[in-house]
Amino acid sequence: MTVVKSTLPEPARRVAADALQSTLVDLLGLSLIGKQAHWNIVGPRFRSIHLQLDDVVSVARAFADTVAERSAALGVPPDGRPETIAAAYTLPGPKEGWVRDTEVVQLIVDTLEAAIERLRERVAATAEPDPVTQDLLIGITSELEKQRWMFDAENWPRGE
Repeated sequence: MTVVKSTLPEPARRVAADALQSTLVDLLGLSLIGKQAHWNIVGPRFRSIHLQLDDVVSVARAFADTVAERSAALGVPPDGRPETIAAAYTLPGPKEGWVRDTEVVQLIVDTLEAAIERLRERVAATAEPDPVTQDLLIGITSELEKQRWMFDAENWPRGE
């Protein structure tokens, strides 16, 4: 049952909906990973990275809300239920327990990199069917690339 009628033709709506749902899963998962790392980070850079993780979590949560609302505007109910996220989430996650600051940084870099790669695929897929959704995904990609850069700079130079 469609409660909200979309202005997009059904095939375009489906492409946009799939891209938005996958992005919602990635963003909600990223926010959980960020919080898990935030709570369990240890090491000499604890405080600065602890606070930087909150930035990633805030960005992920804000964009998750925007993505979910775009989906709803297209007449597709977003699915952010825990069981949906757990079943569909495939990005890297932290190990159990305390995690060294350098490992947390690399985890966030790797997770953001994987999310960005997936977002770029969705940007390409939505280019023709729904440029509005594409524009939203481009904005998210830009911000996640900025976050990735900021974390990647934390572990430079490597191995020293």
